[in-house]
Amino acid sequence: MPQFVIDLNAVVNSYVWGWPMMVLLVGTGILLTFLTGFAQIRYLGFAMAEVLGKLTSRGTGEGNVRPFQAVATALASTVGVGNIAGVATAIHFGGPGALFWLWVSGLFGMCTKYAEIVVALHYREKDATGIMRGGAMYVLKNGLGLPWLGAIFALLTALAAFGIGNMTQANSVADALNASLGLDHSVSGAIMVVLTAAVILGGIKRIGRVAEILVPFMALIYLAGGLVILVRFAGAIPDAVMLVFSSAFTGAAATGGFLGATIMTAMRYGIARGLFSNEAGLGSAPMVHATATTDHPVRQGMYGIFEVFVDTLLICTTTGLVILVTGSWTSGATGAPLSAQAFSTGLPGTWGSIVVTTGIVLFAFSTLVGWSYYGETGIVYLLGPRAALPYRLAWLVVIYIGAVTALRDVWDIADTLNGLMAVPNLIALLASIPLLLRLQREFFAREKARP
Repeated sequence: MPQFVIDLNAVVNSYVWGWPMMVLLVGTGILLTFLTGFAQIRYLGFAMAEVLGKLTSRGTGEGNVRPFQAVATALASTVGVGNIAGVATAIHFGGPGALFWLWVSGLFGMCTKYAEIVVALHYREKDATGIMRGGAMYVLKNGLGLPWLGAIFALLTALAAFGIGNMTQANSVADALNASLGLDHSVSGAIMVVLTAAVILGGIKRIGRVAEILVPFMALIYLAGGLVILVRFAGAIPDAVMLVFSSAFTGAAATGGFLGATIMTAMRYGIARGLFSNEAGLGSAPMVHATATTDHPVRQGMYGIFEVFVDTLLICTTTGLVILVTGSWTSGATGAPLSAQAFSTGLPGTWGSIVVTTGIVLFAFSTLVGWSYYGETGIVYLLGPRAALPYRLAWLVVIYIGAVTALRDVWDIADTLNGLMAVPNLIALLASIPLLLRLQREFFAREKARP
């Protein structure tokens, strides 16, 4: 790849995932939190009851998949390697305080994700094949009369998906299986292609059916391993939590192999990793939530609150606390190796490495499946439903390329494109705030009037 492209991308990426974008994303979450009356807190109990109390509900109204299948597919995309490697990287460079700022991004991200989904469902439409399509591109086209900006968002989604949701995930799986089982990258790549094809060639309905089984299974395995460690190291939890809060506002001094961190570094890495993990404000999840069968946009919006709660405040927190209570954060390791070291320290024998390796493989595979639908939605908006199958086939080819090739520069560019999705998405979201507030009042007035 030409050096000038790499250099230009580095400059753009410094803004896309730097302070300007983080302020915009978190600021939007704060604004929405106040305008909706702290919806993510006021309605958290309602959201939990809506999701967990209706796991098998088919919902009422128009849609293609059950409400839980939609949120499971969205979680399949957001719960990825970032929950394991990303959190570890944030703590390595930002110190324990980074975990606090990750919580902050998660808290406000819950409201952003809720709002994105509500607006997306209001403006969704059925394509020629009967599939419900929605997302920022349809909000921009149907709500704001800006189809050209919707096309930009769709193009960014279709392209970014190949890097963020495909090659990085395939390479992570191949690396993990090579390190743990000695499996050749080409073999891992071929296996992933076959397994992914069996899911995505069946469209959103098959993706939803697989996600509703795979996501709870993989999350429970990882959380169970983390819970065992936290029980074993229960005495260290109070000190770890105090360290998180104190470091968030004072920074952390260098210890051993740890690089040290200032308050600003802790904020930057914690917020950035949180936003990267839960994707609140980037506009990805509303594309699959728009396929849900539901009687009101706000009802499905509750699933967005649940989604970020699980991804950031539950799974990311588990990773962070395990790293802190085991003392592994001072080892000098970073990324997935740091998480693996922490779990190996906390669990006897080889169980620690098994949990992390299993987590990486399942989290990455689920992201491969979920993000394929996001990319497909983008290309269908641009070229029509006939483009869906060719895109799925291209997706399978790129999985193999990602598994056998280390394309760092391609990944960096995809990371930039992923972040740029936030710009048109936030325009669509902020311009739709009056609609959001009207729909929220309407829904809860109706719920209150129910006998």
